[in-house]
Amino acid sequence: METFLIRALQLILSLSILVFLHEFGHFAFARLFKVRVEKFYMFFNPGFSLIRAKKINGKWSFRFFAKNVPANERPKLDADGDSMVDAKGKSITEQIPLSELPEGDWRKYPESTEWGIGWLPLGGYCSISGMIDETKDSSQLAAKPQPWEYRSRSVWQRLPIITGGVLVNFILAMVIYSAVLYKWGEDYIPLKNAKYGLQFSPLMIENGFQNGDNIVSIDGKPVESQHDAVNMILYKDAKSVSVLRENKTLDFKLTDKLSLKELVKREETNLISIRFPFVIEEVTSNTPAEKAKLQSGDSITGINGKQLFIYQDIAAELDASRNTHINLNYVRERKPEQSEIQLNETGKLGVVVRPIYYFLQPKHIGYGFFTSIPAGINIGWETLTSYIKGFKVVFTKEGSKQLGGFGAIGKMFPKTWDWQIFWSMTALLSVILAFMNFLPIPALDGGYVLYLIYEMITGKKPSDKFLEYAQTVGFILLMGLLLYANGNDLFKAIFR
Repeated sequence: METFLIRALQLILSLSILVFLHEFGHFAFARLFKVRVEKFYMFFNPGFSLIRAKKINGKWSFRFFAKNVPANERPKLDADGDSMVDAKGKSITEQIPLSELPEGDWRKYPESTEWGIGWLPLGGYCSISGMIDETKDSSQLAAKPQPWEYRSRSVWQRLPIITGGVLVNFILAMVIYSAVLYKWGEDYIPLKNAKYGLQFSPLMIENGFQNGDNIVSIDGKPVESQHDAVNMILYKDAKSVSVLRENKTLDFKLTDKLSLKELVKREETNLISIRFPFVIEEVTSNTPAEKAKLQSGDSITGINGKQLFIYQDIAAELDASRNTHINLNYVRERKPEQSEIQLNETGKLGVVVRPIYYFLQPKHIGYGFFTSIPAGINIGWETLTSYIKGFKVVFTKEGSKQLGGFGAIGKMFPKTWDWQIFWSMTALLSVILAFMNFLPIPALDGGYVLYLIYEMITGKKPSDKFLEYAQTVGFILLMGLLLYANGNDLFKAIFR
């Protein structure tokens, strides 16, 4: 439960930062071009808001757990005082004159933005005057365009208003990456220091790798780190590889089956890892390890007569021995010891292992203020290009099954709070949010960009009615995708 709460808090904080700054990007460009912003909300607020505030006559007015401000409109009446309807029988509305609104009514001050926090944490919104979005339809824009409205601006002013959120998210990612490098630097284990070799997924083994191999070069280019190896194989269409196997260099070709699509199909999440010994750092209470009286510093050397000392090999053997008795060999203070242990359904001993940096020499790269900036920009671009190349997998049968919602995103965060990982994950999510919002789908920023491109080419704006229908269709598609992705999370949690 504690792990769930820590991950949930990290997820909520990260998404809150990203959504706020995304919407602020729209807000900033709207105000730059003198366009009114009616509402700026963190989270959605159907029915009521947790907090809302508005500046009235130079003073801030606040409301807590209050119903939303009603729309400033009323049914339009004919000469006989009857409500007017259009050809489809839909009631025609009109704006209530500001002079008829009572003093203190928030609708009387449309030039001031209403700020608020909603109760439904699924995003946020920035309602821009004169723009059809999720907060209004074409009937609310029936009047003549006003100077302060979005629709009265040129296409070259509307374009940055629409793309402001995506732009801010991408710049934010590069700023965070730069800040992380400046604060913590970069730590990794060079492959030349991986003296126990590498561990490979089943797909990699089918393509000629063996556990214990160390990668020397890919397509003739030296490979510095585990990250570089994965990036070259999955995203740069590597064709050949050289490995060091039992002190001999071996060259072989990679097949077309070694692809991101195949990796997703098999649900293999760890293509390559660095091998290191299984040495206990800490024993958790009320676990098989505690019952067997294992201690910190014990080094595992075998299971059921098999000589094993590498963490990955031992973890796999334990997983295959769930709910059984095992004979565990280990070394304590240079003396061989043996214990019988009853494993439970998880196949875990219940220990924290000694970290990999204890056995293998890491490389630390420090960054000054000015060197961190281009390095952070480079990471941002690499992250974006890799995500774009991998995005096509989403449209395959295998990829659609792996779509995840908030649960899958939450699991990307660590079980304990780590600010370096938190900010690195936030930067990654900022890149993803920027890219996803730029997709040409109605209701997303990319959909509005598509309308503006159409206007640039034809010289004509899409009709308000078309925009309203497109907005509705896009919103339904996005809600369907949201339900599907989170449904996948729920299915995996229950049946896997």
